[in-house]
Amino acid sequence: MVSKALEEYLKTMYILKKQNGDIRVTDIAEKMNCSKPSVNKALNNLKDNKLINYETYGKIEITKQGEDLAKKVLEAYDIVFVFLRDVLGLEDEEAEEEAEKLKVAVSDNTLNELAKYVHKVLELNSLDCGYDINKEKCRVCARRKIKKDKN
Repeated sequence: MVSKALEEYLKTMYILKKQNGDIRVTDIAEKMNCSKPSVNKALNNLKDNKLINYETYGKIEITKQGEDLAKKVLEAYDIVFVFLRDVLGLEDEEAEEEAEKLKVAVSDNTLNELAKYVHKVLELNSLDCGYDINKEKCRVCARRKIKKDKN
């Protein structure tokens, strides 16, 4: 099991891969506001856990196992974000900040219960995208549903 901090590194790498195609130590350090030595230490820990393939100064690649974990970390953020914004009514910016803090502090059991509640209240399972963790669409679909309901 990896720490929440390592999960954040993995999530950041996954996002960078989606945005840029490449994952670089410098980009990770900038995005996470940390030093390159900290990134290198995290990379070595992630490599030891078989979540990435990486050689010093080489290409960084996320393994299938690492990608699956990164998607779950993103889903945790999405669930908390959607709850804060669409159930509690927080503004987007505040919901984003709070979701980032809360998702790392909440246990998997609590997150699963929150996910069930959010799915039920917002009827995420009946959306057109066929909500699935691997499709990474819950936040987009929830916005579409909420906007549609308001019109």
